[in-house]
Formats: sequence, structure tokens, C-alpha cells
Amino acid sequence: MSKKESALDLAKFIDKGVRVKLAGGREVSGVLKGYDQLLNVVLDEAVEYLRDPTDPMRVTDETRTLGVIVCRGTAVTMVAPTAGAEEIANPFMQAAEEQ
Repeated sequence: MSKKESALDLAKFIDKGVRVKLAGGREVSGVLKGYDQLLNVVLDEAVEYLRDPTDPMRVTDETRTLGVIVCRGTAVTMVAPTAGAEEIANPFMQAAEEQ
């Protein structure tokens, strides 16, 4: 891999819905409009998922509309497509409850 190649190929997600996790626990989703080799990403129709006030590491279903945003590559920790994604039950919760 040359120096100019990104570790991720986001070209296949252009004009598609993505969810981006950022350093510090914030999460946003929107339509990927652009990116660069430093993983700076531009999202349109962006929505931020608000965190639970009692547990800052837990994201709620509450959202706020942001519009067009630029996420700085140094803060991006994950980029995932929203199509085909679904929440599953935590398989470790049952084991913890039984103890």
C-alpha cells in the first residue's frame, strides 16, 4: 500500500447513508458526500445521536439535525454503512444477570 492510499476505501459509500463514531463518544449519521486520505469526511443531512445524561457512554434514540458537516479525520474512529445494520441483543447481558 502506498503512502497516499487510505486504510479504508470509502468510495463505495459515496451518496449512501453512513454512521460515523467520533472520539469522545459522539455519533452521527448522514449521506457521505466526500472524504480524503486523512479520513476527513463530509456528511449531508447529518443527524447527531444524543447521549444518555445519566450514562455519557450510552447513545439514545434522541437526535438533533445538523445538516452538512465535516468530521475531522483525527476524530473519526469508525465509519459504517447504515443500510443492512440492525441492533442485536447483547449476548453478554444474560451471563451477567445469571451471576
